[in-house]
Amino acid sequence: MRTKQIANRFREVILDGLWIANTNYKDQLSNITWEQATTRVESLNTIALLTFHINYYIEGVLNVLKGGALEIRDKYSFDAPKITSEEDWKILLNSLLDNAEEFASLIDTMPDEQLDNYFVDEKYGTYQRNIEAMIEHSYYHLGQITLIKKMLSNE
Repeated sequence: MRTKQIANRFREVILDGLWIANTNYKDQLSNITWEQATTRVESLNTIALLTFHINYYIEGVLNVLKGGALEIRDKYSFDAPKITSEEDWKILLNSLLDNAEEFASLIDTMPDEQLDNYFVDEKYGTYQRNIEAMIEHSYYHLGQITLIKKMLSNE
């Protein structure tokens, strides 16, 4: 039951929730053009870069949930490829949404006991800690995306 609850919390921030922030990534990003996504507002990261950043971590943890190794490194989490077309932007956006759905589905079917197991190595804490960190990290950047989007609409 815990895994279902945490999977739903993850879905809320990325795919379909309104409870915490009254929005989610899918809602905020679905009507953004590639030009908007790549427009820099002052010294802030772009929406595309923040989208890549969150997807990078989802992909990395997803790999572990699928039985693979933890291969991501913080120093590469902003190394996004250039977005130069609507197609590039849609590929990134679809990757985020697809990865998020698979991530949530794997958590959903995980036995509750696994949440208390160490994630890869004891130094990283438990699965639950890492999944909750993913949710919190996602909300942090969702706030940034929402503000940048508002700033862009006022230009």
